[in-house]
Amino acid sequence: MKNNEGKVVDKSRIVPVAIIFVVLCGLSFYMGVIFGSENDRIVSIISQRSLDSPKKSSSISSLQIKSISFPECSVDYQDYTPCTDPRRWKKYGSYRFIMLERHCPPIFERKECLVPPPDGYQLPIRWPKSRDECWYRNVPYDWINKQKSNQHWLKKEGEKFLFPGGGTMFPNGVGKYVDLMEDLIPEMKDGTIRTAIDTGCGVASWGGDLLDRGILTVSLAPRDNHQAQVQFALERGIPAILGVLATHRLPFPSNSFDMAHCSRCLIPWTEFGGVNILEIHRILRPGGFWVLSGPPINYERRSRGWNTTIKEQRSTYEKLQNLLTSLCFKLYNKKGDIAVWQKSPDNDCYNKLTRDTYPPKCDDSLRPDSAWYTPIRTCFVVPDPKFKKIGLASISKWPERLHVTPERISMVYRGSDSTFKRDGSKWKKHVAHYKKLIPELGTDKIRNVMDMNTEYGGFAAALIDDPVWVMNVVSSYAVNTLPLVYDRGLIGTFHDWCEAFSTYPRTYDLLHLAGLFTAESHRCELKYVLLEMDRILRPGGYALIRESSYFLDAITTIAKGMRWECHTEDTEQGGDMEKILICKKKLWYSSNKDSR
Repeated sequence: MKNNEGKVVDKSRIVPVAIIFVVLCGLSFYMGVIFGSENDRIVSIISQRSLDSPKKSSSISSLQIKSISFPECSVDYQDYTPCTDPRRWKKYGSYRFIMLERHCPPIFERKECLVPPPDGYQLPIRWPKSRDECWYRNVPYDWINKQKSNQHWLKKEGEKFLFPGGGTMFPNGVGKYVDLMEDLIPEMKDGTIRTAIDTGCGVASWGGDLLDRGILTVSLAPRDNHQAQVQFALERGIPAILGVLATHRLPFPSNSFDMAHCSRCLIPWTEFGGVNILEIHRILRPGGFWVLSGPPINYERRSRGWNTTIKEQRSTYEKLQNLLTSLCFKLYNKKGDIAVWQKSPDNDCYNKLTRDTYPPKCDDSLRPDSAWYTPIRTCFVVPDPKFKKIGLASISKWPERLHVTPERISMVYRGSDSTFKRDGSKWKKHVAHYKKLIPELGTDKIRNVMDMNTEYGGFAAALIDDPVWVMNVVSSYAVNTLPLVYDRGLIGTFHDWCEAFSTYPRTYDLLHLAGLFTAESHRCELKYVLLEMDRILRPGGYALIRESSYFLDAITTIAKGMRWECHTEDTEQGGDMEKILICKKKLWYSSNKDSR
């Protein structure tokens, strides 16, 4: 047989191939009927079960743990701060204030007990009245009252501490002090300056005054002989966190604060290679301001009161000025006891520095935003030139900057203007739903709020018109989005929830988390995270836990063992995969006088 091209075809080979083809087609049809019928039967069974028992089909497996009841810690632990515990100071030297830095106890020394409130504790005074007074029994420490009485930090009157607004450099009131500062820095008045940090904050009167001027301040102080500076600040409803300029970077991203302030904070700025100024330089955004009042400013008139000589203070001032000049700071303004320097608004000055300049530029081996247990090096961070809109002169003014997509969103994988806008819309819906579940949210009953695992600060942004402030926490193990939070004009910190947070007990009214246990349960034990939440939550305060249903039963079991009252609610979308657990911490008093 010939084909169209005239070639001979072997007819004997066609028949077997045709037979094989027919057999395969038949087998395929037969198998399809069998499996198709079986699949239809399975689908039919599942559908029937769904109709007969819808709850059974929608049930989701959950983590189960045994019932547990936590004992009370002894009354000696009423102000327990696990990672800055004075009981552990002797293990560390005093050189460069190392003992005041974070030193968390090993797991075998962790407390598995409930921190009691002081005897006579009362629910805190509500904002804004709390800015001027607090209950003495809530923060029963007299050291500042006795040692700083002539400076009017605070004074005890009856059952309360009153805060007249004084300070070492402003004994006549913080208001006049800040008025003078505004004259020196006009950018404080028009929304240019929004975020600030106060190093060595005392009882945070400076940060408290700035709230009325639209400036949000992180008040920073260590746990030292002053006793409870940060606790006083938080009891007043003013943002604050435990921390110290020592050997490690502060837990904040680079190029973030619009202004930094030190009012006779006694930080050795020119010692140890100038590392403390280097850290201020790192966290200030381009064009940001550093304000110093007290030694060695105005040394010509003040040296006698500082128990030093004019010669010594002049030498210190000259060293400080030389150091700041080498870091491209410029003296912006000066009057009386206040001097203001401005960080270089661009990289032109840095580009002109020679290789033998000291301190040198940091190399690429140290990431600018690496700030969790990262040692401070004697080098300075140069802002990334690819970001043109993070400088104080370029970033939008407050309040517009809250809703402008930060330029640094490009650092985030798949971060874009559209994802930022969607995140904002999402959190507006979430917060509207939260306010239905917790009617106190948005009223003066809730002041100090923490978002335990924020992304872009959307939760805080949705609460911006309410009488609250929000500490936005970004996990040191998560994607670094904290620069975006600061670029929006909000505040926050890096943290690892496998450890205790840098604050005193009973300092937050509401703790919010969304998927924290889903993200961190492989590293951090559920029990210890919840015990830490109990430590920092005020009696009468709320934990708002948005989480996978898988964890809810276990969380509820532990919460019951911590004497919390909890109930489960649906999310806005409904469904069973994710739920909202709302827990309220009850007020109780210690019945345990033994050490634990």
